[in-house]
Parts: sequence; structure tokens; C-alpha cells
Amino acid sequence: MKLIRQSIDAKTLSGTATLLPTSPEDMWSCYNLLSAGDKLRAAAVRRVTTSTSTGSTHSERIHTTLTLTISSLDFDPQASQLHVNGRVSELNEHVRLGQHHTLDLELNRNFTLEKSSGWDSVALRLLRESTASESRPQLWAVLLEEGVANICIVTSGTTIVRQTVTSRLGSKTLPGYGSSVAKFYQKTLDTLLRAVDPQDLQPILVAGPGFVPQTFANQVKTASQAAAGKGKSATDAKLLRQVGEKLVLERAPNAAPASLANVLASPGVQKRLADTAFARETALLDTLFARMRTDEWRVVYGPGEVEAAVDAGAVGKGGGVLLISDELFRSMEIGVRKRWVGLVDRVRDREGGEVRVLSSAHESGDRLKTVGGVAALLTFPLFEVDEDEATEKVTEEPKKEDVQDEDEPELSEIEM
Repeated sequence: MKLIRQSIDAKTLSGTATLLPTSPEDMWSCYNLLSAGDKLRAAAVRRVTTSTSTGSTHSERIHTTLTLTISSLDFDPQASQLHVNGRVSELNEHVRLGQHHTLDLELNRNFTLEKSSGWDSVALRLLRESTASESRPQLWAVLLEEGVANICIVTSGTTIVRQTVTSRLGSKTLPGYGSSVAKFYQKTLDTLLRAVDPQDLQPILVAGPGFVPQTFANQVKTASQAAAGKGKSATDAKLLRQVGEKLVLERAPNAAPASLANVLASPGVQKRLADTAFARETALLDTLFARMRTDEWRVVYGPGEVEAAVDAGAVGKGGGVLLISDELFRSMEIGVRKRWVGLVDRVRDREGGEVRVLSSAHESGDRLKTVGGVAALLTFPLFEVDEDEATEKVTEEPKKEDVQDEDEPELSEIEM
């Protein structure tokens, strides 16, 4: 995503940013940047009906620019479409002030955003990351079985199905089945080649049941050799060779995008992708759940428990890590968002710990959601005191020599 213009005051953190989404995955960043109460200015199309002096009416579509105060968001990750609902907050000759409207953010069209409560640290970091080179694809994934292939793009923030390829192969017992399968793999390869950026080619994960991944890899190799033999352009032959070198083959039960989560967590894939952001996040989640089984005093999860651990100074330098879901920053209540932004600022800036905001569109974000959406790896163990044990310590039995038998008379009562 391109940053067209930025006007944010360094002291008050108020101001605007004008952005240009250029790829489908940029819409995910937009979805995370926008919150209820923010002001959004973007192009819109309205149907305006006018009446003449004779009583006839005329209707036409008007292109205009509207500013809305956001009330809700509707994001379709498969189609990468973002619909923003709100009320018109600035005067416009075609729309009444306060009128409800829906803006559809589109690729290659600018929009301007003003945060209602200022650009806090989480919003500024997301703005930097979404407009930096690191927001490029970190991995391509081809999930396929015979007749179906899903070509996915995986970034540090989300996973998007870029293209689905389907072919009717017919029965395996009929003549020509092998030829149909080969055409399907070639069709999938052609679609992949059109999607990737030859100047910035990332690893390509190929996953599917049985020998399907290896068969596809063989198809890439065959196409590469054929390109060189037929005298195709050096660019085409080079790209096919590079694609073959970037392939990472793994098993998957089917071509469904849902199977990608388990594939990404496999040791073989993690080793190849060790330098990527989501590999680091997956490793941290593995550590979290491992400690929950074997070293429970060095991990906390859930809102109250994590905040208490931060208060105790246990999420700081020396291995403290705060893991928090991006869903918590999309709360409709400003106070709730400020609560989590404040926790992130405290751990990162004051305590010196590491902070990882995990995407709910990734497998790591789904795993974190199962423990409340927020957890922490601690620098030192926090032991809980059992309430029964605490009561026993407070009400210790008196020493034996201090106890006087009820039947034993006092010395003053004994006759001498």
C-alpha cells in the first residue's frame, strides 16, 4: 500500500493519512486501520433524483467525495472487499448531513483517514508496516488435488486466496485421463506464473494429498526444460527455473484453504521459512502451549491474568513476550481499544519486552483466540498461592506450651 500524504502532529497525534491500496491484501491492512468513530474521506457514487417545474423527475448517478464518521465495517477476505458504513459528517451538495451511507474502498483509489482519538502507537505501527516493503508477500501457497487448485498469498498480516483453478478430469478409467491431469497442472502453473512477481519471487509452498505435490513439481521441471528447448524468451525460461527452485513440497489432506494452517506449522516448512514474521509467531505460540503443559508458572493467558503479570514486572527484558490478537484493537468501544494500546505501550516502551500483534487471519491468531486473545511468556515464574494454604498459614495452631488444659486449675486456686 502506498502512503500518498501524511499530516500527523507528533505531539497531539491528531491528523490524517492518505493511502492508496494497490493489491487485494492491502484491504486487510485497511480493515485493521479503520475503527468506529474515525472519519473516512473517499470517492462515492450516489444516485440523485431531481424534479422539474413540470413535475417530471430525472435520476442520474453522480460521482462525488464523501466524508463519513464510521459506524461499522464489513470485510470479505475472500473477495478482498471492504464496505464502510457511517453517517455523512461534512457538507455535500448531493447528500444531507447525517445521512447514512456506505463507502466501498477500492484498489487504486485514494482514501483519507482521520483517527477519532488520535494515531496511537498501534495505529502508527500498522501504518508504517502496511506501507513498507515488508508488507510484500512472504510466501505463495498452491493447495491442490486432482481437478482443484487454490493459489494463496501469505503476508505477515493475512492469507488470501488469489485464484482458484478447476478442471473436469473425468473418470480415471477412461482414455485421456492422464492428458487431462497434465493440462490441469499446466493450467495451474500458468495461473501461478501470472500471479507472482518475477522481480521479488518468494518461496512457493505446494501442498496436497499423496503424490500430487511431486507431480506438480515434475510439471514445473518439464515446462522449464521445454521452454529452454523450444527457444522461448530467456525471461520465460529463467522464471520457470526460478519457480522450480522456490518450491517447497508438503503433504495436505486436500486443496481447501483451511488445511494451510497445519501445513505452515510443519517442521519442514518452518525450517524453510525461519526468517518470516509468521514463522516467529508460530514458534512463540508453540512455546506458549508447551509451557502451559510443562512450566505453567512461566506463562499467563487471559486479559486479567496478563495485566496482573505486567503489573508484577514479569513481561519485560530477558524473554518477556506479549502476544495479543489484532481483534482486540477493533473493538467498537474506544475505552477498550485504549486499554489494549496502553498495555502494548507499557510492555514495549517501559518494560522492554517484546510485543507481537497476531493476525486473526492467520493460524497463529486462531490459536491465540482459544486462550482469550492475549497471553504472555514471562521472564520469571509467578506462583499462585492456594487460598486454603494461605488460611492455614494465617491461623497457625498455637504452640503446645501456650495451651492450658481446661481441667487443670490455675496456680492461684491450689491450696498450699
